[in-house]
Amino acid sequence: MSKQSFTLTNNQTKQSYEYPILEGTRGPSVLDLRSFFKDSGLFTYDPGYTSTASCTSTVTFIDGAKGELRYRGVPIETLATEHSYMETCYLLLTGELPDKDTLQDFDLEIRHRAFLHEGLRHLFAAFPDNAHPMATLSAAVTALSTFYDDHKSCQDDAGYQEMARRIISKIPTIAAFSYRHSLGIPFIQPDIDLGFTKNFLTMMRAYPGGKMHLCATGHEEIKEVEVRALDTIFTLHADHEQNASTTVVRGVASTGAHPYVAISSGISALWGRAHGGANESVIAQLELIGSVDKVEAFIERAKDPDDDFRLMGFGHRVYKNFDPRAKILKGLQDELRVELNLNTELMAIARKIEEIALNDDYFISRNLYPNIDFYTGIILTALQIPKSMFTPIFVIGRTVGWITQWIEFKKDETSKIARPRQLYRGK
Repeated sequence: MSKQSFTLTNNQTKQSYEYPILEGTRGPSVLDLRSFFKDSGLFTYDPGYTSTASCTSTVTFIDGAKGELRYRGVPIETLATEHSYMETCYLLLTGELPDKDTLQDFDLEIRHRAFLHEGLRHLFAAFPDNAHPMATLSAAVTALSTFYDDHKSCQDDAGYQEMARRIISKIPTIAAFSYRHSLGIPFIQPDIDLGFTKNFLTMMRAYPGGKMHLCATGHEEIKEVEVRALDTIFTLHADHEQNASTTVVRGVASTGAHPYVAISSGISALWGRAHGGANESVIAQLELIGSVDKVEAFIERAKDPDDDFRLMGFGHRVYKNFDPRAKILKGLQDELRVELNLNTELMAIARKIEEIALNDDYFISRNLYPNIDFYTGIILTALQIPKSMFTPIFVIGRTVGWITQWIEFKKDETSKIARPRQLYRGK
């Protein structure tokens, strides 16, 4: 074997095994251990898969040490500030940014596919009024598979694209209907005259007949800065490599299940507080702190090793520097505060926490910088979006990433059903 290999020696038997090192275009090289059990009779042990590459991918690249995130090679800073969420979706699905005419066609297709089958609409009536929108959303997406059963057998690019564009377009409608059902108010149908993000805000806020309830500005209209803010959040959430929910989607894909069932599974995984539910926890904690003059006391609690209080929205499993998405949202938050003349107590508490944490050696030495959840929760609250909808909004943004990863898995001829092993210590 060439020098591009790694030798493992069992010190009990003195046997050695050589395995190839696989090189990517960027990031750490990978040790190919696919034959390790066959060769040695041993399993590797890696709880949480923190040192394991589960697949080959060309979708997203993260360098946590440098605070770098790219979709299809394009820096997240470029996408979030120079391109729309629709352009980002097209990039993830096809590998290329669209030109003007292609984007227009793609956008129109998404608008026209946003409507739900009337039979699916009746599903919402089966849920209690106080059902969390994430539970309703997950169930409705599973039910969506029954209306498009043929997608289970799609095998070519045309079929993949139709399936992907359908789910991307319908998720905001399902999310908005889930929210309105939880309030017991009439559904608002999609409007093909509106773009993706403004249409979602309209389905959230409008009353029958087109009248809008008061939005963040105190006027009966949706401001462009609000649309831009939410569109940016969608872009920043679009994909994030092999995270917990994406791993679930790929795992379900490996069984041959319907793609929408895989997406529903991803939604359920995202709901967890340690994953997509973290931004909801950030706002709950700011509400718990209650006022600016109590911030320092809570900061001291967070630093006390004998206190189990944990400051939400700081630090990240992958980023050991500033989360690049958080940097973008910090600027967006400041812009919203100025343009919408917002100066709430929660925003003041958040600014105080941010100010202390960014200058405190305790946080700096531990790389506990504000992450995307810290700013997302504040911005969504500023847009008067309730906490129960924070994670569904995450779902809307992430759906394109999930379905792109699903397609990539299906196209990979080396893919096989997920089957991790275990270290058994029972009777």
